[in-house]
Amino acid sequence: MDAKLTPEKSLPSVPTSVPNQSIGLSGYRLFLALATALILAALVLDWAAGRIPSIGLSLPLSVSALITAGIGFWAVPLLRDLKAGQVIRQDGPQAHLKKAGTPTMGGIFFVPTAVGIALLWSGFAASVTAVSALTLAYAGIGWLDDWQILRKRSNKGISPRTKLALQIVFGGLFCFWLLWTQPPSITTLVLPLGLSLPLGLLFLPLGWFALVAESNATNLTDGLDGLAGGTAAIALLGLGALVAPTSPELMIFCACLSGGCLGFLAHNHNPARVFMGDTGSLALGGALAAVALLTNSLFGLLLLSGVFLVETLSVIAQVGYYKATKDENGVGKRLFKMAPLHHHFELSGWTEIQVVSRFYWVAAVLAVLGLLLL
Repeated sequence: MDAKLTPEKSLPSVPTSVPNQSIGLSGYRLFLALATALILAALVLDWAAGRIPSIGLSLPLSVSALITAGIGFWAVPLLRDLKAGQVIRQDGPQAHLKKAGTPTMGGIFFVPTAVGIALLWSGFAASVTAVSALTLAYAGIGWLDDWQILRKRSNKGISPRTKLALQIVFGGLFCFWLLWTQPPSITTLVLPLGLSLPLGLLFLPLGWFALVAESNATNLTDGLDGLAGGTAAIALLGLGALVAPTSPELMIFCACLSGGCLGFLAHNHNPARVFMGDTGSLALGGALAAVALLTNSLFGLLLLSGVFLVETLSVIAQVGYYKATKDENGVGKRLFKMAPLHHHFELSGWTEIQVVSRFYWVAAVLAVLGLLLL
């Protein structure tokens, strides 16, 4: 984000007086609570639908989580040895400066692992293969950005224009594949109360926009330890349950990727020992949007990923308000102390764990709401 939109130095930063041991313990407990809740939720959803765990949500989620967490014990030290340390922007919350040097690019181990498990578990179903290809393509864009950041030792990777162009290219290929291979009903948008809306020619630009917007929204949410990974895990599990009746193979994909996020969180909970980087966040957003497009679930995705939407809107509102209130010296006012929204709460005195845990609750409520309405 533009440095002009960040808070003045006089604004309060996140309290740092809590001992690291206490912070770590709380972060570990939050991770265990989330993991337990998601596994129990998956079991309940399988039981309610009469599915056995091996062809439901619970077993793919659990297996993917365990394998990903295990691989992390090898991958995280390797990233540290390769000196893949995060470069922290100087104009962000000052409490984040202590995170400099924490290995990033963690998406490089948990995304391919979860995708590989999903492909094997689904028997390389055509829909899972297509969604996996889009997910890995977006992970590749993120990796390129992360690599440039590490190579330049700056928090600026590839240019925003290049990143957006690559997202548009791969997103467009996926949308054209949908129109070429799927029945005409693919262009129908499923709404609450059994309603539907035929999109016709609007499907292509809407689908294109959804892929790019969702990946960038997830990327914006990746700013606190465990935030993007946890909220994505909740959204993916909810989306998996939503699409299960019509697309059981994509349900498995969502469950595996949700489990991959949990396995990653074993190393990313506060205080994080690794960050997912754009490699992970762009891939997660792309996966969510791709599954939604393939299952007529864009409206469901809008609810399930409401946290990502609000984070994006906070940035748009911050930029717009700043520009609209510029004085004769070219200095505008800020709607939030800092955007995205999670930084505003940080600078208002909340600890990282408080912000993350409350965002988890919001994501969970939205997931339940989405399943009830649709």
